[in-house]
Amino acid sequence: MNKKPQVLCHKLGLVFNDPQLFTLALTHRSVSSYNNERLEFLGDSILGFVIAQKLFEAFPSASEGVLSRLRAGLVNQSSLADLARGVQLGDYLLLGAGELKSGGFRRDSILSDAMEAIMGALYVDQGIEASRRWIENLFVERLQSLSLDNWQKDPKTQLQELMQAKKLDLPMYTLITMSGLAHEQVFKVQCTVSVLPDFCVGVGISRKKAEQSAAEQMLQLLIKSNQ
Repeated sequence: MNKKPQVLCHKLGLVFNDPQLFTLALTHRSVSSYNNERLEFLGDSILGFVIAQKLFEAFPSASEGVLSRLRAGLVNQSSLADLARGVQLGDYLLLGAGELKSGGFRRDSILSDAMEAIMGALYVDQGIEASRRWIENLFVERLQSLSLDNWQKDPKTQLQELMQAKKLDLPMYTLITMSGLAHEQVFKVQCTVSVLPDFCVGVGISRKKAEQSAAEQMLQLLIKSNQ
């Protein structure tokens, strides 16, 4: 295992018995036919199961349809990509020259697939309980912020209503950068609220997605600070 994957492994709070499994989880198909796709397939199923069980236990009165939508709100490409960006996972990906040149390390699909591949690799290396503990810890704040009252509302709406309920100024969204080709642009948006000195930066393939990402991060920050 080279230095960079070791650094990421430490940041994620993981120790692998077989470090090569972790390296494989970061290896995109543009590098080799020996890549992370099979681990991603496995991790996707494990993630869905772990989150489904947590929701089943947390919301005993919720119908199957509501549970499915709650899970979809947590387990999706954008959510996983946001988690990946939180640990700068893109800096550790093993990509082919073409993907590197086109900015594949920023792409939601590649980032989310790598996150699921890491989950699959952890399962192969240490079994379901280790995978469950890590996934539950990864999603703990998002799970805690869920309620049957707000599951259908997007993060921007939730944040706006929270500010209104506290009789505070509405959140401010500022476009920081817009980069990339016309068909593959990446937006960075900053979100600020009057009650906190900190700000959050969201990244997305549209300004709307970037704002939603920033709003979601700000909601988590407010939960941490108990504001």
